Amino acid sequence: MRKSRQSGFERLENSLVRLIQEPGADLGHSAGVRLLLGFLRFLSGFFAAAVSIRYFLYKTGILRRFPLGIQVISIGNVTAGGTGKTPVTELFARTLAAEGRKVAILSRGYRRKEAPWYRRMFTQVVEPPLVVSDGRHVLLDSATGGDEPYMLASNLPGVAVVVDRNRVKAGRYAIKRLGCDTLILDDGFQYQRLKHTIEVVLVDSTNPFGNGHMLPRGVLREPARHIKRADIVFLTKCRGDVSAVREEVRRLNKTAKIVECSHAPRTLKDVWSREEFPLSWLDGKTCCTLSGIASPKGFENQLRALGSKVVWCERYADHHRYDSSEVLYALNRTADMGADALVTTEKDAVRFPRLETAPVKCLYLRIAIEILSGREHFDGIIDRICFRKNG
Repeated sequence: MRKSRQSGFERLENSLVRLIQEPGADLGHSAGVRLLLGFLRFLSGFFAAAVSIRYFLYKTGILRRFPLGIQVISIGNVTAGGTGKTPVTELFARTLAAEGRKVAILSRGYRRKEAPWYRRMFTQVVEPPLVVSDGRHVLLDSATGGDEPYMLASNLPGVAVVVDRNRVKAGRYAIKRLGCDTLILDDGFQYQRLKHTIEVVLVDSTNPFGNGHMLPRGVLREPARHIKRADIVFLTKCRGDVSAVREEVRRLNKTAKIVECSHAPRTLKDVWSREEFPLSWLDGKTCCTLSGIASPKGFENQLRALGSKVVWCERYADHHRYDSSEVLYALNRTADMGADALVTTEKDAVRFPRLETAPVKCLYLRIAIEILSGREHFDGIIDRICFRKNG
């Protein structure tokens, strides 16, 4: 049986992610690795300078921020990947739609299929945004529209999902063509071109700011002190005492409301038939996993916490697009090991090719946000968006 078909680029990406993702993960390595990390730190200095210059240009008005005349809620973070933006975006969109707002989610559609950069650079044709969902029907698949946009569109009837690198153009389209009065900017903290009404920032309580370095030496997309721009901070993946993280966030931002939440498993679903299984089904079962996400350990540990014995984990780079041979390999490996199921994430499931038969169950774990404390702060933000007076 063949080995995993990860590309050389993906293997390099996974190795680098492990080195830069957590404090102390880069210690005790060979001289060659230390030299590489030194070079990455050198590059991070240029990245930090570019970020500082860019924000100075926006702050002084040399670069323009475009207001669209309606509520724009930005949901983002200061680190690269793994904080759980998609479930929080879904929570905001679902709640606002239930309150009667006409919501559109604006996304870049990270790693979707699109024309090569050189064709985009030299073409004179201005393409309209991609409408993954018009609020009534899901119109595009995950390959064309992007993984997260497709997943959000599938889970949020009544909410439009629009994809374009130019989120100002996407927002105008959502307002004029789809009649939206509320925009949610997915992964919007760094997207300054569109003026934000409310700034929601997510912080992973298990690894708030990585090793403290900027990309590519660390996982910071901008300095942690920029959290001072946030109106509300969601501490995600909270387990046990997170007071130290809370204090660090409060040191960086004196006024923002703080909400503590966890990414709670809700149900299991068959990848292709969508048959549902209760979480109790995992108790005592032997499982294998297949994932291509930023933080696979959290997903694997959730299965263990639900009583499953995880005997083999196949990991690909974040947003990896699977071919049928890769999925069949994992399914056959699962069957050969006598495991009860191959389990993946919801984000991965939308990238699986269609298979007519499988030698073993193939399930995905559906996750939702559970607010542990600060519910009144979330409700207050919703009231503010809906123009309701508190109290």
